[in-house]
Amino acid sequence: MAISLSHGSGETMYASAEPSTEVLVGTIDGVVRIERGSAGWSVSERTLSGNHIHALLLEPESNTWFAGVQHGGIFASTDGGTTWERRDAGLTEDNVYSLSKATVNGKPRIFAGTEPAKLFVSDDLGASWTEKPHFREDVDTSEWTFPGEPHVAHLKHINFAPGDPHTLFGSVEVGGLFKSTDDGDSWVEIPGVYADVHRCVVDASDANRMFVTGGMGLWVTTDGGSTWANTHSKGSEQGGYPDQLVFKPSDPRFMIMTAGQQSPSAWRKEHTAQTRISRSRDGGTTWEVLTGGLDDKFHHAVEALCLEEAGGSVRIFAATTGGDVLLSEDAGDTWSTIVSDLAPISKGGHYKALAAQAVS
Repeated sequence: MAISLSHGSGETMYASAEPSTEVLVGTIDGVVRIERGSAGWSVSERTLSGNHIHALLLEPESNTWFAGVQHGGIFASTDGGTTWERRDAGLTEDNVYSLSKATVNGKPRIFAGTEPAKLFVSDDLGASWTEKPHFREDVDTSEWTFPGEPHVAHLKHINFAPGDPHTLFGSVEVGGLFKSTDDGDSWVEIPGVYADVHRCVVDASDANRMFVTGGMGLWVTTDGGSTWANTHSKGSEQGGYPDQLVFKPSDPRFMIMTAGQQSPSAWRKEHTAQTRISRSRDGGTTWEVLTGGLDDKFHHAVEALCLEEAGGSVRIFAATTGGDVLLSEDAGDTWSTIVSDLAPISKGGHYKALAAQAVS
């Protein structure tokens, strides 16, 4: 079965019996399937061409794939991602940024985050969608915004407490971090973090230990969000603009993070993200910058990341705004480019700022 690599996927950490040989990649020009054969990795299929894919998600019980599209709603596939049909009845916003899933009362529930920042749920595999209106009604949205046009915030990431599908975390860019303990029916803001929230990752072994990436670096709490520490910010060695963050399913202290040195406003001026990939083996207390096979502070941004633990191996896939898919098969020690020249993998227009190399 394939795994997914896309910016807004709620499924980024996998525990598999054997290493997967197929990956579905969400690009600005549709879904690309890459497969590993005797000669290495190559593109085997392209679907949904012409659609900017923000998020890909597999619901495993039904084997249904979902694709969230920028200004295109939601598509679903029941044949492994070869053919797709629209499934967005009831979705009142068509700019889909994030997808996630949970099993609620023994049945699959799919969640979608949009721009403007709204939360929708489906209990029938996308046949119909219902908004959770209190995501906006219970909190102050007056300062929700976004630096780029049209200056409208989006729900960038949806996550859950470990083993508790009723407790949700919504990351609004730019607006803050929000929590619901009743399936999204009511919400409160979690204070103490910078409002430009990219994603909230919860330690699978300790629900009180959470990590937030965003526009002012990495934030960590060990008491469920009552207090936060900004462990590194702008100017840090790892990068001041982190986004993607994953951990090893069997050992959440093992973490991989990607970050640009500065925010996209600087990318537009300098035409480089100066990206670094870093690893922590102690739950984020210390980090090491990974350079094996990677250019230090490389040009393109990593916009999608996933980790697969299969037996004794740890593989990490990373996709960039330059259309490259990078792979480490040794837990981050060494990296190689396994596929190149895809359409950019990008949230919104991030790729546009990095389309030209910096002028020396």
